[in-house]
Amino acid sequence: MLVAAAVSPCPPLLVPEVAAGAAPELDPLRAACAEALAVLAEAGPDLLIVVGPADEGERGVFPSGSAGNFRAFGVDLGVRLGPAAPDDALPSRPLPASLAVGAWLLATADWTASPVEGLGVGEPLSPERCAEAGRGLAERAGRVALLVMGDGSACRTVKAPGYLDPRAEGFDAVAARALGAADVSALAELDAPLAYELKAAGRAPWQVLAGAADGVGLRGRSLYEDAPYGVGYTVAVWS
Repeated sequence: MLVAAAVSPCPPLLVPEVAAGAAPELDPLRAACAEALAVLAEAGPDLLIVVGPADEGERGVFPSGSAGNFRAFGVDLGVRLGPAAPDDALPSRPLPASLAVGAWLLATADWTASPVEGLGVGEPLSPERCAEAGRGLAERAGRVALLVMGDGSACRTVKAPGYLDPRAEGFDAVAARALGAADVSALAELDAPLAYELKAAGRAPWQVLAGAADGVGLRGRSLYEDAPYGVGYTVAVWS
């Protein structure tokens, strides 16, 4: 059963070594993420599953010990999703960027509260399939926690990755309200085609969360909401 969840954006710029000189600009976001992870630890989960967007070929389950690296973003910095297996035999597939950022957050927080696994989900996954996947995750252990990685729209300003789209601010507001209030129904009803047009990478992971939390009655709390660099970022906790 799902007992807690944390929602975090997943820009590689969260990692100070990647952000370099711009690192201080996201210090408030990093602080909110740290607070969210503390809530997860307090829930005492038997298993933590990191869920994030993934490109084709990067989707699916990532067992404990899966490794990633930020070389593609200019920094040779390795991360690992939980401890390696006793024989140090690491899985062959590298973590997608979103799960690598999640692994970095967990390492920064010295996560030892539970074993950790990962799930990469793709944009084409329908809301119904997302909900089904979420229900499956919630059944993985008696006490399951989720760290849900995902950004809102990337179209909030003319300098945003997707340029300015007047629909972006409204989409992000609806998503942020739903995440902050643990509103499962509102998350499940997010417009998938619109999210795709607005480059909102968090849509599928958020709807996985909605499936996992359906009927559980968790309460939500918003810790951060902003759009630096023209991309919608939300941090929230459900407990």
